[in-house]
Amino acid sequence: MTLQPVDGDKILRENFAPWVLDLGLVVEEVGDGTAVLRLPWSERLAREGGALSGQAMMAAADTGVVVAVAGAKGGYAPMTTVQLNTSFQRPVVGRDVLVAVRLSKLGRTLAFADVTLTLDGDSAVVAHASAVYAIMG
Repeated sequence: MTLQPVDGDKILRENFAPWVLDLGLVVEEVGDGTAVLRLPWSERLAREGGALSGQAMMAAADTGVVVAVAGAKGGYAPMTTVQLNTSFQRPVVGRDVLVAVRLSKLGRTLAFADVTLTLDGDSAVVAHASAVYAIMG
């Protein structure tokens, strides 16, 4: 089954904690092992100095991996983060962030992903993450 962005949004609503939903993430694309989510700019997510908090970007990257795995599997399955490593490259002020996920390997019990966070309308990388997920279902 091929998932659509509306399916990704449903996965978010039905499987994530309220504080993750408060990020306002929107699924823009879902493919076979790929996903793009939008993290809308919000003053609520800014830290001292006005830049988007790293915690918000890390949560968005982590959440995007779930959607990409679901896209590859044709639907949601229980899974959990095993490892998430994030490098921040530049601050984000007043701009939405696009979270692009690509699975580099999907096994029976583990998924490996690369996540690139860019400014909306700009290819400048603001952060990069790599993740490993355990698939439990």
